[in-house]
Amino acid sequence: MKPRIEVVAIDCLMVRLFEVIAEDNMPWMLAATRRLREGFGVALVDLVPSYTTLMVHYDLTALNPAQARELIGLALAELQPEPKGGGRCHVLPVWYDVSVGPELTWLAQRSGLAVEEVMRRHSQHEYQVFALGFAPGFAFMGLVEEVLAAPRLNTPRKRVAAGSVGIAERQTAAYPAVSPGGWNLIGRTPAKLFDRERDGYSLMQPGDTVRFEAVGHAEFINLGGDDTPLEAQS
Repeated sequence: MKPRIEVVAIDCLMVRLFEVIAEDNMPWMLAATRRLREGFGVALVDLVPSYTTLMVHYDLTALNPAQARELIGLALAELQPEPKGGGRCHVLPVWYDVSVGPELTWLAQRSGLAVEEVMRRHSQHEYQVFALGFAPGFAFMGLVEEVLAAPRLNTPRKRVAAGSVGIAERQTAAYPAVSPGGWNLIGRTPAKLFDRERDGYSLMQPGDTVRFEAVGHAEFINLGGDDTPLEAQS
């Protein structure tokens, strides 16, 4: 592995570890995250991991760009991947239904699968949390099977309900709050994905894994889910 350092801003560098998104990247990304946090110490303003990169925002009053590059080189020297299984495993109940997941039927038609098979395939895989972004608590997860992969909507919705579960390309995610969004929606979870009272705010963190568990309507309601159809919330 030969990390590449790219300039983002006068006080921000992007460390590119990989060129291709893959689940096997995560142990290396976690190790790099830990080493960079240790290496920069109090001079680190923020560190944002993604699928293949780490954005390092540092205090320009404590380090100049050359010193920041040197710290990155030292931190990543002889890097070894973190042991697998270090993150938490979350099981998110999901009510798969066209009233809250309007693209469920379209994805079935596009893939040539029955709706029930789309639900089964989406819920049978354990997904890796690669990054947080877009909105507080929004976890980018993957990788979904290629047969379920689908491009984002041409025109994003102005309002997507909290808990909506969707697919975009080979990514899957659940919306933590009401927001605009262009992912293909297939269901809804009652799980509280973002909580200001929770340590770290977000239910999920990079390195965690997630499994979606199909539940019926009654259980979804008992768990606190909102079954208001998407159209009625628009």
